[in-house]
Amino acid sequence: MHPFLSFTGIDTSILYFFNSAISSPILDSMMQIITLGGTQIFWVLLCLTLYIFGGENEKEAAFIALTALVMGFFLSEFLKAVIARPRPYEVLSWVKHTTTVGGYSMPSGHTVAAFSGFLALYFKFGRLWLFMLFASLVGVSRVCLGLHYPSDVIAGALLGVLCALAALKVEERVKCFGLCNFERLE
Repeated sequence: MHPFLSFTGIDTSILYFFNSAISSPILDSMMQIITLGGTQIFWVLLCLTLYIFGGENEKEAAFIALTALVMGFFLSEFLKAVIARPRPYEVLSWVKHTTTVGGYSMPSGHTVAAFSGFLALYFKFGRLWLFMLFASLVGVSRVCLGLHYPSDVIAGALLGVLCALAALKVEERVKCFGLCNFERLE
């Protein structure tokens, strides 16, 4: 394992705080619901809804979000395979978790999806604070549920932001070259 990915005191201390110190059945249930905001199925359904029932802004937001999500998915899966960091509950006996998931921990795929998707919505609808709050809650939920370290979530957030910015550039190019006219797709 890479030295910078070893279990640092800060990483495990923050994990302990969110996963054990403030844990409660009500909070755990809320985190289970919040974490759904980082699932690919949530974003596919949301983007389809925006695209089918929305106007030009909604269609553009759906395009940016889906582009960012696809980029984020492949990049995060590649990085997980390269870094190969085990999930917290696999190596720390005190970590509470209600579910086991496959794959590696770094970066958090749910956080990548949440930040790339919610940032895409911000590009078209404004209210950065609201969308960043939703994305951040998804990241926190992953730590609370014992599925990721805080550093996994930070890496996922950064990757999600980068994917959203790249998807915005793709959308600008698509519009610039006239490859897709969102107004005519209604």
